[in-house]
Amino acid sequence: MVDTLTEIRHEYAVKTMNVVKEYIMGKQTLRALKGVSIEIRAGEYISIMGPSGSGKSTLFNMIGGLDKPSSGKVYIDEVDISGLDAFELAWLRCRKIGYIFQTFNLIPVMTALENVTLPMIFAGMTTQDALDKGAELLSLVGLGDRIRHKPLELSGGQQQRVACARALANDPAIILADEPTGNLDLKTGHEIIELLRHLNKEKGVTIISATHDLKMLDASDRIIWIRDGLVDKIEARADLDIGVGTLQGEEV
Repeated sequence: MVDTLTEIRHEYAVKTMNVVKEYIMGKQTLRALKGVSIEIRAGEYISIMGPSGSGKSTLFNMIGGLDKPSSGKVYIDEVDISGLDAFELAWLRCRKIGYIFQTFNLIPVMTALENVTLPMIFAGMTTQDALDKGAELLSLVGLGDRIRHKPLELSGGQQQRVACARALANDPAIILADEPTGNLDLKTGHEIIELLRHLNKEKGVTIISATHDLKMLDASDRIIWIRDGLVDKIEARADLDIGVGTLQGEEV
């Protein structure tokens, strides 16, 4: 089955079709997603927005293959990931998707270079090739002189840059960024947003971010608003009226 997970990148990086996600809580059933259908083109920069409890994080996990829908379909590069077994899903996550987390999720005892090369080693690349590529990626994100530093020897912004380099390790079609500026100051957060936008434009990587950061919305091509487990609206950046502190009534 792994052979069906082709390396060809298609017009749509992500499609969901009537995705429903239910959680059983005692005698009650919580419906976090109530039938979400979206299409994200390859190379787009998308922000997913929504208030707490809206289903935004659940949808993010569906797209990333971190959870499976109760019903409906999720496609990554035209592959229905909801029908994959555990081995196939792990293969796809390793090679098709790069993850960036709010808390960086770097391994503290490993250097920046070791953190970046780890996904390549898991994917079967030789150690030397992984080290060479890891050094190139760290240079790409502006850390060519920090490759031997461990996370605690780096600033928050530098750690997030390492996370960005790690997300690119296996040339993914998609980078999923979960509040990537949430633990950073305004200046550093802006630098990370600019870096993600650069990677999006220069490498053609699809960026999908769950965020409340107004600056990140400004960098996006489209914003998908989630409310009460449904898509509330999808807006192009050009149509947004971004004010100070709020965006169309939503706190940011």
